[in-house]
Amino acid sequence: MQKIIVIGAGPAGMMAAIKASQSGTPVTLIEQNPSLGKKLLISGKGRCNLTNAVELEQFLARFSNNGEFLRDAFKVFFNKELIEFFQSRGLGIKVERQQRVFPATDDSASIVQVLARELKASKVKIMFSTPVKDVIAEDGMVRGVRLFDNSLLETDRLIMATGGISYSFTGSDGKGIKIALRLGHRVVALRPGLVALDTAEDFIKDLAGITLKNIRLRFKGDKKSIVSDIGEILFTHTGISGPLVFTYSGRIVDWLKDAKEVVVEIDLKPALSDDQLNLRLLRDFKGNGKKAIKNVLKLSLPQRLISVFLSLSGIDGDKKISYISAEERKKLCSLFKSFTLRLVKPRPIEEAMITRGGVSLKDINPRTMESKIVKGLYFAGEMIDVDADTGGFNLQAAFSTGYLAGKSASAS
Repeated sequence: MQKIIVIGAGPAGMMAAIKASQSGTPVTLIEQNPSLGKKLLISGKGRCNLTNAVELEQFLARFSNNGEFLRDAFKVFFNKELIEFFQSRGLGIKVERQQRVFPATDDSASIVQVLARELKASKVKIMFSTPVKDVIAEDGMVRGVRLFDNSLLETDRLIMATGGISYSFTGSDGKGIKIALRLGHRVVALRPGLVALDTAEDFIKDLAGITLKNIRLRFKGDKKSIVSDIGEILFTHTGISGPLVFTYSGRIVDWLKDAKEVVVEIDLKPALSDDQLNLRLLRDFKGNGKKAIKNVLKLSLPQRLISVFLSLSGIDGDKKISYISAEERKKLCSLFKSFTLRLVKPRPIEEAMITRGGVSLKDINPRTMESKIVKGLYFAGEMIDVDADTGGFNLQAAFSTGYLAGKSASAS
């Protein structure tokens, strides 16, 4: 009998297999892809934002709803332990702005290589290109894994780390969550997290590719309002993306289900009051009376955004600065401080960085990651109902829950 089986060779599954094997128990890792860590390789734009170096309470606060569930896992294996894990195996680590932690190589492949070497050193048996058909449980206990060729791998301890359904091209197809549901676990509705948002305006496609830095967002939906930190956004062919959008997208996705209208107001000059901005425009206009407004605005705006601003304010782009009225200048100031877009929907969940929702935490023991429904079955990683902001928080959750699941399975 296979003592411990792990399904899924992402960060949670690989860490679970490594930790479980340290007790000397035979471990088999099943992966439907032909290689390890396919999604991990593209994380952090290929750089792999491994974790975040903030303290525990700050860390937990970056999770949308259920961060407290992870407290036990983080007490066992947190950011310092994760950094030490890689450093002790020869990989340099660096901390960048906002306490984001990256490999010194700036290459996700180096993370996967360390994990692959450790799996080999731990004598973990890896079955590549092996899709799982089902999990067998009898009398409330796990009994084995049914593969697609109908062969059965018997086990009394199984760790599922099959991921969500975001970035489905990496193999994250949600199959594991469906199996968990069939076994009697509750599943919180799956929805996109860390995702771009589509807007209603036709002109948005003309802004695709423009990045705005040092801006602030204000999201409004019915009587709700969220004001963001200062950061950057990216315009896409269909709407808005970028770090600030990702951070708040989870809440906005929930708003879009219920609110009659959700808008985002972009403040391009958050450091300036309305009066200060008016004085700034007057300064830019001074001495340029004979120049067209469309040319003078190049001091403050990307070219394609100038066209949109002039259209929205009803100002002829060829109009000379000396003929711009105080009312027209007021309209421009208003756009600088509150460029408003109507949000209509998130991008499809397959395009999201993470999946929100998953196996309900009510059915998982936070001290062990073991199912409360099926004895000997453990869950780890993105398939459980926890999600956080960008910045390394989600990857740490995957590594920590994988570590705890592996530790618990090998000790049972």
